[in-house]
Amino acid sequence: MVDDRDDDEAALFRTAIGPVRRLRDTAPPPDKPKPKPRARMAERDEADAREQFRHALEADLLEAGDALAYRRDELPPRVLQRLKRGEIAVQEELDLHGADAREAELLLRAFMNDARQHGVGCVRIIHGKGRHGRASIASGGAPVLKNLVDRLLRHRADVLAFHSAPPTQGGTGAVLVLLAPPKRR
Repeated sequence: MVDDRDDDEAALFRTAIGPVRRLRDTAPPPDKPKPKPRARMAERDEADAREQFRHALEADLLEAGDALAYRRDELPPRVLQRLKRGEIAVQEELDLHGADAREAELLLRAFMNDARQHGVGCVRIIHGKGRHGRASIASGGAPVLKNLVDRLLRHRADVLAFHSAPPTQGGTGAVLVLLAPPKRR
């Protein structure tokens, strides 16, 4: 049953507020901007490739006492012999002792780029003998920094040759690197 009192209150309310007009519909607020597309698969592939390169355990990993040696085909063998004997003057040096593999890779890349930019002809990289690699399960007992240096230097276009240093300059714990002269423009 409808109460007359409710009708009176509704009428009283309508007279109190006066005429009513409908509000215009407002546009909804704009959506958040969509993020720019990223090549996530390419980023993941790149990260995987870097990780595999960093941890590539090949059958021919170098041991602590092994000598590093590499020479480009266009470089005469006698130049590698001079490098091996320490007859080419070292202009700059990088010591990687105490660095982990990731840090050592960044330091080595920056050092080599800096050497190339400044026209340095021969550098020494001290990586250590790698005797502590035996304690690392991930390295399989192989010297981590020594193998990292070997792989990185072999893939650089500006490296003509490298060889483990003579005993007076660090022996198998260091490598002498002969760099290509800067190209004339």
